Amino acid sequence: MRRLGPSDIEALATGAWILGTGGGGSPYHALLELRRLLAQGAEIRVLDPAALADDDLVAVVSIQGAPLVIQERLVDSRLIARAVRVMEEHLGRRFRAVMPVEIGGMNGLQPLLAAAHLGIPAVDADAMGRAFPEAQMTTFAVGALSPAPLSTVDPRGNEAVVTRVADWPWMERLSRRICTEFGSIAATCKAPRTGAEVKRWAIAGTTSRAIALGRAVHAARAAHADPIAAVLAAERGRRLFAGKIVEVERRTTTGFLRGRAEVEGLGEDRGARLALAFQNEWTLAARDGEPCAMTPELICVLDSDSGEAIGTETVRYGQRVTVIVLPAAEIFLTERGLAHVGPRAFGHDLDFRSAFAA
Repeated sequence: MRRLGPSDIEALATGAWILGTGGGGSPYHALLELRRLLAQGAEIRVLDPAALADDDLVAVVSIQGAPLVIQERLVDSRLIARAVRVMEEHLGRRFRAVMPVEIGGMNGLQPLLAAAHLGIPAVDADAMGRAFPEAQMTTFAVGALSPAPLSTVDPRGNEAVVTRVADWPWMERLSRRICTEFGSIAATCKAPRTGAEVKRWAIAGTTSRAIALGRAVHAARAAHADPIAAVLAAERGRRLFAGKIVEVERRTTTGFLRGRAEVEGLGEDRGARLALAFQNEWTLAARDGEPCAMTPELICVLDSDSGEAIGTETVRYGQRVTVIVLPAAEIFLTERGLAHVGPRAFGHDLDFRSAFAA
């Protein structure tokens, strides 16, 4: 078991924001909370999933909602811990550990907040390897594990438990409707997972991966080197485009942030345009009308100077950006995986084509 210190959480916030692929919510507020908790003496421990016993129970947590709302409304870190306690009260059983449903964005840090308040470790794994916007877009759904029960709580003291649903899309519909009524922000504890299920279906090592990625970016900045090159090297990624944001359209609807952005090429990309579509996360990139990257591979929009990730809720006219693509977890490239998180799952009438194809 590994104990995280201040430098670890700083790196984690940077790496998780990049892996958020534009969504998952900015980790900044969660980082501030983790700084405060560490300064007050809280212990934050990370557990290798291989160390779980098969019958251990793991809480899978997230903040659910539209990134723009999450950006504008501060959330007390005790809220995510309360979602876990509500689930424990429903089950009549305590959890061994907690883990993120997604490593991307603020949700990559939420289990650490819950772990600090609850006194249990966080598992070094998640169910996406990035951020996705919907409940059925997880490795657990691909594995056909149960989507219920789910607990959800809001900052006003409202609490609900969904005990049974027909399938994963119904869990998404019901939990999203509750979240929307909560004001498009809620803390959730997803269906509990056994240690055996986590070891079989979760993507292992993603918290460590995000920390390593953040450290690579911080080291490049300290050495006055190119942080984007450091990201590409650390993640075996590919550069797609560089230029200036010239158009942004977005709207919050049914609990999601949806829209598009356009990048006018600079340097070697001068004269070309890149269009980016998003549903919380970036889902499709098209150069001069021709798709060049798509979900489930990770489309990341980074500040061209700092390498800092730019979220779909904060992208704005005039930003100089570099767009890159990183590989997806192998499970999502299977036929069943693509049915859950491929381009058609986001309304794009396209068959998946890898940006890394020869």
